[in-house]
Amino acid sequence: MPCHDRVMLVFAHRNISVARHWEGYAARIIFTERIHRKMRMLNAMSLFARTIDQKIGWNRIGIGASMAIVVIAFAVLLRLLSDIDLDKLLAIIRATPLRTILIAGIFVAIGYLTLTFYDFFALRTIGRREVPYRIAALASFTSYSIGHNLGATVFTGGAVRFRIYAPWGLSVVDVVKMAFVTGLTFWLGNAFVLGMVLAYAPDAASSVTQLPDWANRVLGLVGLASIIGYIAWLLPQTRRIGRDNLQITLPGAPLTFVQIGIGILDLGAGALAIYTLLPASPAVALTTVITIFVVATLLGFLSHAPGSLGVFDAAMFIALPQLDKEQLLASLLIFRVMYFILPFGIAMFILGIRELWLGARLAAIPERARRDAPARIFRKKTDARTASDIMED
Repeated sequence: MPCHDRVMLVFAHRNISVARHWEGYAARIIFTERIHRKMRMLNAMSLFARTIDQKIGWNRIGIGASMAIVVIAFAVLLRLLSDIDLDKLLAIIRATPLRTILIAGIFVAIGYLTLTFYDFFALRTIGRREVPYRIAALASFTSYSIGHNLGATVFTGGAVRFRIYAPWGLSVVDVVKMAFVTGLTFWLGNAFVLGMVLAYAPDAASSVTQLPDWANRVLGLVGLASIIGYIAWLLPQTRRIGRDNLQITLPGAPLTFVQIGIGILDLGAGALAIYTLLPASPAVALTTVITIFVVATLLGFLSHAPGSLGVFDAAMFIALPQLDKEQLLASLLIFRVMYFILPFGIAMFILGIRELWLGARLAAIPERARRDAPARIFRKKTDARTASDIMED
């Protein structure tokens, strides 16, 4: 090759090398700028969140949002019920077939049976396998029955749970962990059911969400994608959240499907109960009822109103305008008696009998043995828990 050509080739290679160098440098500058832009955005969001927390307080915002939901729901409900014919309403309630009430009662019973699995699953998740199912069922039924009616279920239901689980060695921290796990199960089930019905029948929720069909479908797909992403996040390794004694090992992917199944059974039973009580004409599709029931349940949960009173009912009235008002109100009143009032009375009766029984047993124990009882109970529960751990190993 001539000398001139070799020189030109060397210069060409150098130019290419320099160009690649500057391209890489420019790419690094662009990447760094993007990182800085994202950091500035995150810092701004963090500063905004801290400012809101300091000036107003997120707790106050949450309480204000809950009160707003309740006030708006009651205003809407009063307007919708202003022309109700009470005589017609009572006649419809009296004319409701006993067979219909019994079928709805079976679905309500299935729903409360499913609620016992929330506590039973949570106990296994936090490592308290020594607590038998009968205690989990008692704590779950009474805490949910009372919490549903008094509102603020985390606190009211938590107090009942602690009263029942304390003799088994569970602390306040354990009850808090259980509340987190049961809440996770509830939201996983709600997200899956709502995502499915919104993706399959987006028009069913339009009357409640006031959104177009495509927006409801997008929300449903986002909910399902969130669950898929959560399960994918669980797959590589064991995930733990929290710190110190509040740390919780999250259920793995297979057990997450169990959580979703529990949530589906819970919501499905409640939706089928209300579906059974609705008038036969005009006909309402089951998918529509499930969608409306889940949305109304979530609104009632967010409101923290006792028994979701007003919020759940207003959502049902808004979503089902094609039904006769007296007939729909009759269905809702029967449902409330079966799902809220009757379980609440049974739970209070069970807790009253239990307290009398515990008081009688305590009175029959000599004073010295009574002082030593907590230590013996603690040793017994500790030994049982150790034996359970050995069996697991």
